[in-house]
Amino acid sequence: MKLLLDFLPIFLFFGTFKYAESHKDWAAAFATEHFGFVVSGGAVGATEAPVLLSTVVVIVATFAQIAYLLARGRKIDTMLWVSLALVVVLGGATIWFHNEDFIKWKPTVLYWAMALALWTSARLFGKNLLQKMMGEQVRLPEPVWRRLNMAWIAFFVMMGLLNRYVAYRYSTDTWVNFKLFGAMGLMIAFMLAQGFYLSRHLEPDNADSNSPPG
Repeated sequence: MKLLLDFLPIFLFFGTFKYAESHKDWAAAFATEHFGFVVSGGAVGATEAPVLLSTVVVIVATFAQIAYLLARGRKIDTMLWVSLALVVVLGGATIWFHNEDFIKWKPTVLYWAMALALWTSARLFGKNLLQKMMGEQVRLPEPVWRRLNMAWIAFFVMMGLLNRYVAYRYSTDTWVNFKLFGAMGLMIAFMLAQGFYLSRHLEPDNADSNSPPG
């Protein structure tokens, strides 16, 4: 359920873009009528309408995501607040300036913010955020936690660069496809590889606690 909630804004961005892309004239008229007051010049063209409408939807979805978690009394992850700030600032700039490049920067900035948080916590404060989050469920030797932390830092840096490469080199439609399928697929593959790596380094009492009683 949590995974679905985490990816819900991405799914909605993808679905809105695809629908608006195949109905550009309707999308332009709808965006101009309902959101013209937040767009420079007051009118939205058919070319930029799909991205603008998708951006509006993802902003609303992110607010709804946080409101739902607050209503359920759940803790809001720091990165979700960061994501909200980025989508409001960069998404707002995309809408106002009719420039899709702002929202295309959002995944890169978020990936790099996560990499920076992991690196800063370990280097400057001597705290491993991954160990803090997972330490109660998984017991690992300290060197493994350090390698795992560096692996996530490298992965987030690489994902940020890859997002910018696709955004600059390919069409917006290709970037939207990559945002959902490519980025998600790479994330799942990385997590599976991480799981395989961790299974080789679990400490004995952790492995015993996961085995059936004999």
